[in-house]
Amino acid sequence: MKTLTSHLKPQIHKAGLIEQSLRSLLLLSRLCAILFLGLLTVPPVRAQEVADTIRVRTRVVFMDALVKDKKTGIPISDLKPENFELFDDGKPRTISYFTREGQARKPLAMIIILDCREDGAGRFLKRPEILKAMTDALTKLPPGDEVGIMAMNIGEDEKRIWLTTFTNDRTQIAAALARVPTFVEKPDSVPDEKAKQEKAEQQGKGSITVSTTTEPNKPEEKDGKPNETAKAEPKSEDILETETIKGKNGAVVTRTTMKDGSVNLKRVSSNGNVTVQVNDVYDMAGAVRDATRTAKQDRPNSQTTIVWVSDGIAPIFYEDRDATEKILIRSDAIFNSLTVDLRTLFKFLLPIGKPLAGWMGVSLYGSAKHLAQQSGGEAVRVNRTSDYGAGLARIIGNLTARYSLGFSLGEQEKDDGRMHELAIKVKAVDPKGKERKLEVSSRRGYYMPKSETDQAAANK
Repeated sequence: MKTLTSHLKPQIHKAGLIEQSLRSLLLLSRLCAILFLGLLTVPPVRAQEVADTIRVRTRVVFMDALVKDKKTGIPISDLKPENFELFDDGKPRTISYFTREGQARKPLAMIIILDCREDGAGRFLKRPEILKAMTDALTKLPPGDEVGIMAMNIGEDEKRIWLTTFTNDRTQIAAALARVPTFVEKPDSVPDEKAKQEKAEQQGKGSITVSTTTEPNKPEEKDGKPNETAKAEPKSEDILETETIKGKNGAVVTRTTMKDGSVNLKRVSSNGNVTVQVNDVYDMAGAVRDATRTAKQDRPNSQTTIVWVSDGIAPIFYEDRDATEKILIRSDAIFNSLTVDLRTLFKFLLPIGKPLAGWMGVSLYGSAKHLAQQSGGEAVRVNRTSDYGAGLARIIGNLTARYSLGFSLGEQEKDDGRMHELAIKVKAVDPKGKERKLEVSSRRGYYMPKSETDQAAANK
């Protein structure tokens, strides 16, 4: 018996060691499991902090560039980073970010703005075949891209409304465009005498006033009496906001936005001798402000793009136009124009009206094309019915076929509040070794993004 017990002792000892090892492994496994579960319940702060640090310390200026063959207008899609040169205020920048056409692009938040004046684009926009051509083009947007539709210059009060907010639903787009004919003012829709009287009693309603004075410090008086401009001042309780814009030549434009969405505009020349006031308008500048603000709020991660459909006539003070350009560039919004034919009468009167409008500081025609050039968009003319769908398709195609370029800003580069001029040069050769003739469209400048310190100071 003693011999047997002595013989089993090593085996018993080994079994004890195995049991102890198993217990240790089990304890270690439990500890690992507890640690793992604990990690799962901890918010991923470190990764977020790293990402935030990268975003703060690396401020990047991004811009899109559309490169087309100068002769054919066809987008070029095979370019490489070495084909591009980027200049900031005339000085070269190193391109540190680059993607080819359509790669990793933002989804589009496209706003179609329809000028419904009967004597302008409205006479075409009320035609069902044109509306269908536009509907067909818009419903072919790539997945993820959306469109909102705004109508303006509606009726005698020239109101502005959204027909639909951002959507890619074909039925909703078609329904929105189908409402347009009802908004186009008919030439024979003359109001009765009572309606005329009520309209006349509304102070400054739809009025344009021009006054001159030889006393710069007293633009509110003429011949010792208050002029019409002074009489048309709106009531403070009806005002939503007031914006003052000072032009490069010293003229000052005051935009007073009313709670009903209309705008009162007043421009005083640099010497104070000429005052022009336009009351209760729903102008291009107001529409662009509305569109960019809505896109930023509702689709902050999308590429804002505007398509302005009109006959090209859009009276706007030069200072207001420049301020609108600044809004587009700050918002990185791309402005495009789809321009219909002018009426014969307007073609005749335009050369006469331009000098007079220029004297009042007003751009009468061509501001849409100017905004398109400055923001990197397209200015397309349409004539035939099929041109409307083709024009929209061209704008959409060129928006989705852009290169994205970016360069990093140094920590010492601070926000100076001014626009920095951007320029892109592209050099490339064709398969035969000849230099290609290319055309580049991109926004003409940028405003420097704020650093973390500057942003914190601005928010105080």
